[in-house]
Amino acid sequence: MSTLSPSLPGGTWTLGDLTVTRFGYGAMQLAGPGVMGPPADHGGALAVLREVADLGITHIDTSGAYGPRVTNQLIREALHPYPQSLHIATKVGATRDEHGGWPPARQPEDLRRAVHENLETLGLEVLDLVNLRLGDAQGPRPGSIAEPFETLVELQRQGLIRHLGLSNATAEQVAEAQAIAPIVCVQNMYNLAYRQDDELIDELAEEGVAYVPFFPLGGFSPLQSSALSAVAARLDATPMSVALAWLLRRSPNILLIPGTSSVAHLRENAAGAGLSLSDEDLAELDKIGR
Repeated sequence: MSTLSPSLPGGTWTLGDLTVTRFGYGAMQLAGPGVMGPPADHGGALAVLREVADLGITHIDTSGAYGPRVTNQLIREALHPYPQSLHIATKVGATRDEHGGWPPARQPEDLRRAVHENLETLGLEVLDLVNLRLGDAQGPRPGSIAEPFETLVELQRQGLIRHLGLSNATAEQVAEAQAIAPIVCVQNMYNLAYRQDDELIDELAEEGVAYVPFFPLGGFSPLQSSALSAVAARLDATPMSVALAWLLRRSPNILLIPGTSSVAHLRENAAGAGLSLSDEDLAELDKIGR
């Protein structure tokens, strides 16, 4: 198992007292169709996770809701006992229903159950980072988050969680959480074409708080843009590589967690994120989401 890899693009970032590679890995795609059930290729999923470790990636993002519990069990099977350098971030605050929906589960008892389930399925005594998932499948929703966030702070005081973050949050909810206890990251939807959080990213960078874009490549509707395709063609690269490289250049506090269920695609993402973008490329790309 590798330790921190100097060869990964973007270098490292510190989440509280945890140093992670800025190029990380999101495990969601390892579950079955619709993020439900086991993967079609169990051995292939384990191979991807072992390649994550071999590449020197030290930040894996997961959730007990993926599968449910499937990705956590795969991570444990592939990588436990975990190398000391590897840090696993998980999410609580949503569950799954029989239709594949993501209903909220943010009552104190829901959150306590979810934290204990994550500890059990991952085979850990303490979770490195727990993000409170807010809003719904359509995006963030306004409203106070004091009760659920304070529940996680209580679990942190009990020694079950090292660091806290928010996912799918408004800027007001980020400020509300920070008034209660420190957070080390915000995980929201953001990519080259979807740039609602530009201001929030810059504020968090000044505070030393990480921003972790989910759907960095567009998610279920991959990024499509003539400008993106033009820059990619000029660089003899894939559009997805350019999109990842742009995110790393966008701000030093951005951490990438692109997901894939293919070893070849994982390697391609890691190499592609290291693309060198010129000022001309950046100017052209910046127009996409404006």
